[in-house]
Amino acid sequence: MDFKIITTLCYIINSQNQVLLVKKKRGFGVDKWNGPGGKVEPNESIEESLIREIKEETGLILQEKKELGFIEFVWPKSLQDWNTRCHIYFCRDFVGEPVESEECLPQWFYFDQIPYDQMWDDDKYWYPDVLRGNEIKKRFYFNEEKKVCSFEDINNN
Repeated sequence: MDFKIITTLCYIINSQNQVLLVKKKRGFGVDKWNGPGGKVEPNESIEESLIREIKEETGLILQEKKELGFIEFVWPKSLQDWNTRCHIYFCRDFVGEPVESEECLPQWFYFDQIPYDQMWDDDKYWYPDVLRGNEIKKRFYFNEEKKVCSFEDINNN
């Protein structure tokens, strides 16, 4: 499967064992909570994109980070331009305090208070594993209503 959109997401965990989520203020996913990250730009590596996006969206500078794998999002034919491969990272070592940006509002959440009802429909299926630092390789299929139809574990790159 060919994915024209490549993105990153990073799950940043603080010393109180809270995850940093951002509420999008504009663009794709507006008014939804998600991990910080974004599109990989032309001539930019995945890791360069991750570092840039986190700094732009939250003001944080990542130190040690771990790539956990990826998730592929497959949309119906009418929305196939949204098909995306998203590289997932996990980080407990960062510098700075989150600050609001033009694009999003960052907020710390305890794991049992994550606002799944204000997030993408797929998040409830894979967040618990990622928040434990587990590797992930999944493909999610969405319908026209932007709800998950099905998902599967995948073993290819």
